[in-house]
Parts: sequence; C-alpha cells; structure tokens
Amino acid sequence: MELWVTEYQTPSLGFSLRVSETLRNEKTDYQHLAVVVTEQFGKMLLLDGMVMTTDVDEYVYHEMITQIALNSHPNPAQVCIIGGGDGGALREVVEHPQVTKGTLVEIDNRVIQASRDFFPQLSCSFDNPKAEVIVNDGIQFIKEQQARFDIVIVDSTEPVGPAVELFSESFYSSVYRALKDDGMLVVQSESPFFNQDIIQMAYRGISKSFPITKVYTASVPTYPSGLWSFTVGSKKYDPEQIQYQMERPCRYYTPEIHKAAFKLPYFLSQLLKAGK
Repeated sequence: MELWVTEYQTPSLGFSLRVSETLRNEKTDYQHLAVVVTEQFGKMLLLDGMVMTTDVDEYVYHEMITQIALNSHPNPAQVCIIGGGDGGALREVVEHPQVTKGTLVEIDNRVIQASRDFFPQLSCSFDNPKAEVIVNDGIQFIKEQQARFDIVIVDSTEPVGPAVELFSESFYSSVYRALKDDGMLVVQSESPFFNQDIIQMAYRGISKSFPITKVYTASVPTYPSGLWSFTVGSKKYDPEQIQYQMERPCRYYTPEIHKAAFKLPYFLSQLLKAGK
C-alpha cells in the first residue's frame, strides 16, 4: 500500500509526497508534530500538517533567513532566534565568525528533541559553544529584553495558534526595544502568491517601528508556491548593502544572490505599496 503525506497549502491546493516511513507522530503541548521519510525530499518535519524542513532543501531557507542580516550588519555579535526549534537557523548563526552568541528561544521542546533524533545536520548547532538554547515563550522573552541583540530572527510557522502574535505590531515594537541602536529584525513572511495578506501585515507592522523595511525572496521548493518571502526591518543599515562576506561558501546564498533577492517581481512591489 502506498502512503502519502499532503500539506493543504490552500483550501484548493495540496502538496503531496510519497512516504516510505513514519518516524514520529505525536501531539505535543502546542501542536501536532510528525517526522516522515519521503522519497523525494528525504526526512521531513511537519507541524500541524505544514512542512517545516526537509533534508534536501533545508539549506535554502536557513541560509536566506540568516545570511542577509548577518552579512549586512557590520558586527552581528549577539543574535536571537525566536522559534526555529529544528536548529537550522541557529547553525547558520553560530558558524558566522563575527557572532559571539546565538540565543535560540523555542516554545516547544519536542521540536528540539525531534531535530536531535532525526536531523543531525541541523541539531549539531545546539551543542556549539556559541549557542544558548532556551525553552520558553519567545514573545514573553523578547518583551523582557532591552537593547541586548544586534539581530533578531523570527523563524516561525504561519500566523496560526501560538504564532499569531509573532506577526503583530506590538511584537515588532518589542523586538525594536530588544535590539541595540543599530539592530536588525528578520522574519519569514510567507508566500507572495498564497499569503499576500500576511506579507502586507508583516511589512506594514515592521514599517511602523523600523525606519528601513524591505522584502526579499528565495526559492524554497517544499514551501507553498516555491517562492518565499522574508521581511527585514533595520534601525540603521541598508540590508541590501553587504558589510561582510563569510569565508566559507554557502550552498544557496552568495553576494550576488544577496543583492538579487531584493529585486522584487512587479506584482509584489505593488502589493507592498497597496498594503501600507
């Protein structure tokens, strides 16, 4: 019998993959968690039925949510990641030579454990001497910080359940206070095709706190439509301008990709104007 896993990306569209094995299937205190082995993308982590990461294409998302800010901020010593319990974004952060500490704040310890059990290429970051892993509510954590971080990265699910407030203006305002005077915020802001309201909400909310707000994109095959957006808010530095380039090569990110990622399709630039 063939087994398939389907992420229903819209009420009318599903993304299906043939599954050879189910490694974990559980209800945590916060969400449904599953880890399966797919024939096309290897091991895959799903939360509430949504694809979070896979063996084959994880590097695209994790590099692009981190490297833009890491290389446009001249001294990203202290970096905080809200969510991102798989450890992929943390891996990119702690491998950057200018980072002295990467603080991961994940609300669901079972996500961290699943990564340790099945995704060693991601969870290796947890034991890096520059890493601090905190199991806590990221929203409350950020509210308690004052001018502490150079960069804050919000690696969250889409705004459902406990992640809703991570897309709110009040949260972005809290992040602004948690950042140093030249700090930067990066959030994943969903699909330009299927989640236009979310992109507008993130862009509008971040713009109210940060003087520089820009959207960039990347191609992530397992995310809805394949085209994914990120929104960056900066107190001082233009995120399009590269201040530092890592010595080690990435698999997706390059200096050329850094600049090209901000060149938006016309429909997306118009969407941002309309949503102000």
